[in-house]
Amino acid sequence: MRAERIFPTVAGLARRALDVIVPPRCVACRAELGAETGLCGECWAALTLIEEPSCPATGLPLVGEWAETVASLPASAKKRPWESLRAAAFYDGPGRALVHALKFHDDHAPVRLMVRLMARRVRALAQERPDMLVAPVPLHRWRLWQRRFNQSALLARLLAKELGLAFIPDLLLRTRNTTPQTRLSGRARRQNLKRAFTVAQKHAARLKGRTVLLVDDVLTTGTTARACTRTLLKAGAEGVHVMVFALAEEPRALHI
Repeated sequence: MRAERIFPTVAGLARRALDVIVPPRCVACRAELGAETGLCGECWAALTLIEEPSCPATGLPLVGEWAETVASLPASAKKRPWESLRAAAFYDGPGRALVHALKFHDDHAPVRLMVRLMARRVRALAQERPDMLVAPVPLHRWRLWQRRFNQSALLARLLAKELGLAFIPDLLLRTRNTTPQTRLSGRARRQNLKRAFTVAQKHAARLKGRTVLLVDDVLTTGTTARACTRTLLKAGAEGVHVMVFALAEEPRALHI
C-alpha cells in the first residue's frame, strides 16, 4: 500500500479515537456534536448568513423589490477602493463564536465550515477570474509570533484551494507593529495604519495587472481592508475584491 494512503487512514483513526475520548463540541453553545462540524443544529439555524443580492461596496444585503438593480446609498455616499466586498455571515451570535474560536482560542474545528460558507459567496467571481490571486490580510511578524498563526492566511489558503485559485501568503507585508484596531476608532484607526502595509518586492512583477481576492476573518469599519486595497492598487493590481467571513457593520440590511 502506498504511503500517502496509509497516513490519512492512520490520521482518520486517530481523529475518531480522540472524538470518543474528547467529543467535539459546538463552538457557540458547547453542546456535544456527533462530528467536528463547528456548530450544532440549533446554532447553525441561528447563524445569520448573508445572501445575494448584496451591496458590492459595503457587503450588506439589499432588501426590496428593486434591490438587484438599484445602487445602495452608502456605496455612492462613501466611495470604497475595492471592486466588491462580500461576507458570508454577520458578526453576531454563532458568527462571532466561530471567529473567536479560531482567532483567540486556536480552535481550528470551525475552519472548514467557515471556508465553505465563504466559497459559496465568491465562487461565481472565481469562475469569471480564474487568474485571480488570493492573499490574506497580513500580521506583523511579532504579532504572528505571539499568536502562532495568521487566521486570515489559514482561511485564504483553504479558500484558494476550494476555488482553484493561486494563493500568495506573503503578497502583502505588514511593516509596522500597529496598535490593535479594536482599541481605536475613527481617525485614529486610519492614522494607525498609515504606511503599515507594503507589497513584497518578490511578488511585485506578478501582481501587475492582476486581480486580487483579499481575505480576512472579520470586517468592522473597513479601515484595514481599505489600507490593504490601496496598497495593492498602488503597486499595480488591476482591482481588488474583498472576502471576509463575518461583517460587523450596521445597519444589518439596506432597504431599497
